Amino acid sequence: MKIGVLKEVKTREGRVCLIPSNIKDLVGDGHQVFVQKDAGVISGFSNDDYVNAGAEIIDTTKDLIDAVDLVVKVKEPTIEEVKMMREGQMFFGYLHLAAIPETLQAILDQKITALGFETLQLSDGRLPLLAPMSEIAGKLATQNGAHFLRFDQGGRGVLLGGTSTVEPAKVVILGAGVVGKNAADIAVGMGAKTTILDVSKVRLSELEQIYKGRCDLKLSTPELIEELVQDADLVVGGVLIVGEKAPKLVNEALVKKMKKGSVIVDVSVDQGGCVETSEVTTHENPVIEKHGVLHYGVANMPGSVPVTATMALNHESFPYIRVLAKHGLASACEVCPEFKSAINCQGGVIKHHALEGVV
Repeated sequence: MKIGVLKEVKTREGRVCLIPSNIKDLVGDGHQVFVQKDAGVISGFSNDDYVNAGAEIIDTTKDLIDAVDLVVKVKEPTIEEVKMMREGQMFFGYLHLAAIPETLQAILDQKITALGFETLQLSDGRLPLLAPMSEIAGKLATQNGAHFLRFDQGGRGVLLGGTSTVEPAKVVILGAGVVGKNAADIAVGMGAKTTILDVSKVRLSELEQIYKGRCDLKLSTPELIEELVQDADLVVGGVLIVGEKAPKLVNEALVKKMKKGSVIVDVSVDQGGCVETSEVTTHENPVIEKHGVLHYGVANMPGSVPVTATMALNHESFPYIRVLAKHGLASACEVCPEFKSAINCQGGVIKHHALEGVV
């Protein structure tokens, strides 16, 4: 198979979908690999590193897409990239199409096969290709929230962990999944008064065994969200419904009740956000202020730590890319049945239930 690695184009996005050691393995398997010029530089890999591993460097996006059967990229393809693709060509990467219907429609129009990292789901419900980025995003959510709580960054001027004589900041985390748990790890470690809300009693019980009273674990209700969010210094949104738009748990009226200078970090923003007032922002301009509250809505948070994020992603994603290259999609679905859940669109038809009704 001919495989192409596209260079990321989002603002300050430094990840790359395949690293040189992956290229060496793919070439050893008999495949041809093409890498867009400078695709790996920010993650620490030069063009020469890829050439030495057996790849061919291609300058332009169009020339790379024209040359390959499978396009891989970390973040979703732009509409311009989709329009360069041909019927039956495969794309494998994060898609988040429920929140970007225009891109979904373009994919359907081009009749490409769009495979989503974030919807590939094991039989036990785990999301192996989403988990490593959710882990990083959760940790960054608290780190970045603490940063923007500083007065010189526009925040309330609150130290997350407080002092020996001053109460710590109050952190409320919506969702006890991978994002929420990792956000809580950092918040608890920094000494914040941390509360995690979730609708799963089972998950909350699991976390109780981990935290052993070091943070509050509560069954989520609209009333409890209302009570805790308006008193919070930092709110982290980490809810997820696989492939679907995130539910709006915090409405605009509640945001208006929050403390001036408090911070919201909505990690769900790439799926539409779980806070009504959230907007997608960039690493260049990460926060916007609404009703006196700072909103952090960077949709590619792990891109700010590309060396770590690229390695973490490749550890999980490369085995699937290798299977796909070796067997093709139909046979790959037999070898790894979870591949079926990765298929978002094929032949101009929506294949994942979460996208029904989006366009």
